[in-house]
Amino acid sequence: MKIYILTILLVAGTLSVDAQSINWVSMDEALELQQKAPRKILIDMYTSWCGPCKMLDRNTFTNKDLIAFVNEHYYAVKFNAEGNETVNLKDQKFSNPNYKPEMAKRRNSQHELTQYLGVNAYPTMVFLGLDAELIAPIPGYQTAQQLELYLKLFKDDTYKEMNNQEAFNNYYKTFVPSFTP
Repeated sequence: MKIYILTILLVAGTLSVDAQSINWVSMDEALELQQKAPRKILIDMYTSWCGPCKMLDRNTFTNKDLIAFVNEHYYAVKFNAEGNETVNLKDQKFSNPNYKPEMAKRRNSQHELTQYLGVNAYPTMVFLGLDAELIAPIPGYQTAQQLELYLKLFKDDTYKEMNNQEAFNNYYKTFVPSFTP
């Protein structure tokens, strides 16, 4: 009976179901996918206790334009920067040897991958190139339009043409976001 009612509501247009979301994968999955079909990797480095990290999930990662762009051009990884996942990157194994399960919802020890990627604030968006080389960590909360600037800067390697701060400042000043707020 419930399925029938839901169908009527969907047909009548009174209930909308939006299944569009970022295709998050694990770090190991992203690296494996990158070998088969090269794309850059976007890593959302978050922690369980971080308020701005939760705001990213609620406000930024729900933007339809951002979702479509990320899903088309990047492998997206959601990585707990204080979690207990083991990751293999560039012939190195990264873990969190000081992880304490009882601290899973509070501050915990920093994961070795977090340190390796130079992340010291949460949230941080980390961009990796086609060979999983570090392009840049972008710290702090970003709106969809703010993150769009970096998504496009790194996707097309535009950043490689910038050899000083002034060049980036010019890019920043002239950038016109197209993602809807």
